[in-house]
Amino acid sequence: MFEKAQQFLQQYFGYSLFRKGQEQAIRYVLEGKNSLCVMPTGGGKSMCYQIPALVLPGTTIVVSPLISLMKDQVDALLQLGIPATFINSSISLREANERMMEAKHGRYKLLYIAPERLESREFMEDLQGMKIPLVAVDEAHCISQWGHDFRPSYRHIRRMVDNLQEKPIVLALTATATPKVRDDICESLEIDGNNTVMTGFERENLSFSVIKGQDRLLFLKDFLKKNHKESGIIYAATRKMVDQLYERLKKENINVGRYHAGMSDMDRMREQEQFLEDKTTVMVATSAFGMGIDKSNIRYVIHFQLPKNMESYYQEAGRAGRDGLAGECIVLYSPQDVQVQRFLIEQSSERNRISQELEKLQLMVDYCHTENCLQAYILQYFGERETKSCGRCGNCTDSRASVDVTKEAQMVLSCIVRMGQKFGKTMTAQVLTGSKNKKITELGFHNLSTYGIMKEKSAKEVSDFIEFLISQDLIAVQHGSFPTIYVTEKGRDVLLEKQTVSRKQAVQSRHVSKDDILFDCLRTVRRSIAESENVPPFVIFSDATLKDMCVKLPQSSEEFLQVNGVGENKLKKYGEAFISAIIAYCEEHPERMQERSAESFLKKPSKKAERDSHLVTYEMFQNGFTLKEISKKRELALSTVENHLLHCAEQGLDVDLGSLIPAEFLPLIKQAVKEAGSGKLKPIKELLPEEITYFMIKAFLFLNRKREKE
Repeated sequence: MFEKAQQFLQQYFGYSLFRKGQEQAIRYVLEGKNSLCVMPTGGGKSMCYQIPALVLPGTTIVVSPLISLMKDQVDALLQLGIPATFINSSISLREANERMMEAKHGRYKLLYIAPERLESREFMEDLQGMKIPLVAVDEAHCISQWGHDFRPSYRHIRRMVDNLQEKPIVLALTATATPKVRDDICESLEIDGNNTVMTGFERENLSFSVIKGQDRLLFLKDFLKKNHKESGIIYAATRKMVDQLYERLKKENINVGRYHAGMSDMDRMREQEQFLEDKTTVMVATSAFGMGIDKSNIRYVIHFQLPKNMESYYQEAGRAGRDGLAGECIVLYSPQDVQVQRFLIEQSSERNRISQELEKLQLMVDYCHTENCLQAYILQYFGERETKSCGRCGNCTDSRASVDVTKEAQMVLSCIVRMGQKFGKTMTAQVLTGSKNKKITELGFHNLSTYGIMKEKSAKEVSDFIEFLISQDLIAVQHGSFPTIYVTEKGRDVLLEKQTVSRKQAVQSRHVSKDDILFDCLRTVRRSIAESENVPPFVIFSDATLKDMCVKLPQSSEEFLQVNGVGENKLKKYGEAFISAIIAYCEEHPERMQERSAESFLKKPSKKAERDSHLVTYEMFQNGFTLKEISKKRELALSTVENHLLHCAEQGLDVDLGSLIPAEFLPLIKQAVKEAGSGKLKPIKELLPEEITYFMIKAFLFLNRKREKE
């Protein structure tokens, strides 16, 4: 029979040789053995059941959750002269009945069905009248509760197989399955684990990288402009973020489309077709896009927000380079995304699955913080023990030197132990940096010897360092409503000085020395402003912010906002003075910035101060103007308009602040306030997604205080 399989491979598909793993999978089927086939995306899994379907008498049933893939594969088979069809929710009841009738008469070699069909008793009875030699279970990880995309309807497959008059052979196929998931698949479908074909998870043509500490939107715009001729996918976690990215990229004249479940079927179909036909080169989408999309020339996949687990990530990233040519897979990491994914998991998962989904999320975070080979990390996650560095990922090609951070690691580990190993990353970072948070004082943590021991660093820097230690297995996470951290055995070895810890040096694009002339110049500007406002200089900007200005040399308002420690309010108040000083310095010292011209001086806005300006804003708001409209009409920064309304609310005026906080953000802000306390805004902001502004936090806190008084 295998000779026939080889003949059909050449006759129908035009290939003389099977790919790696295909031959063994087909032999198992033709020998009558149930088997599991694990191949990476683009590895040729469909051939493993399409060829046996041609060899075996009767109709092969293919169970698949991917409606778009069904249609694509059936169309491709019909083009090859192979009779095939599908039954799913995209066709009418009449069409489904007609196709089922034809299937009973043996008209098709392959019948693709959605797993939900198996919940129908009538459909199961219809299958009784067919000769079914083989049941192929595509995306077989959906059968496992340990999988990343569990679908209860997959549990009906075993019942279908057992109820057929002649028991068919079962072939399960998946691209992403951990050892635990593989065991679950085999147990659920009566497959001998020895009959497993694994070709390895490595995609040798893909390079992986994680980008941290950069403005994601600027990175994305720059990347897309440099790769404007190539096709790529940008994944975001929420529909709202997809829409925002789509609009922003469109304004940059980037040939972009979008796709998410909130769009109509017609709109999604149109966007997908345009992308498949290369009419658009970039697709911005949620994870709803891409399942079963057989577009081979995708050169890059960028995750603008953190994926929820490694299975989802590798499946989505694997859509790059399906033609075997080089592909790039990038995660743009931001700590706030962890909170977004936690929220999505807690909202969408069954209660008994939340804990394991949070564990998977933590392993995804660890991937973003590891300094070892990224490809090796992925392979180890999926159970491959003998791995080596790929030599092409972002970590393997990172030429930065490593520095000894054992002392800093001991500080963190010691603090966790002294806090009783019952608190989270944020609280630990606040204790280490000497935060005056009320909760810390109430718990007595200000009396610990480790309190303020890392006060020269920001809470965010210490939180990032804790994530690094988690990725090195020195700290572990106990998941729950509020995740807590504790020291592992490996971490205790570091405390006992049995093991050292090294970390790559932070990247600095330009060295700023203490006697930097520009730094001194900016300090003079800062001092002058501080004296006029009668506040200490550090209230204007910290030294760290001035040094970042010396590195980035911002020449415009947009660039000034990219400096660490600069927000819209400070841009409005102080931006002109500092930008003018930087431009003047660059004119005198062109060697510091030869690639820029010194002609971009900002014009001083001529704006008259208005008496009781906040009341004018209030009146416009009450008359139905949006904040953006008020900002535009009054030529004020949006942050100024927001502060006007807060001021009005504090004065007792009737301002509907609740309407200015999107409903989906309320639980996120509430959780962040619970964790960080309400004493300071920055610790709260660091726990939240970028789109949640300081204004929304202030409004939330004001409404909280108002409710408490009532």
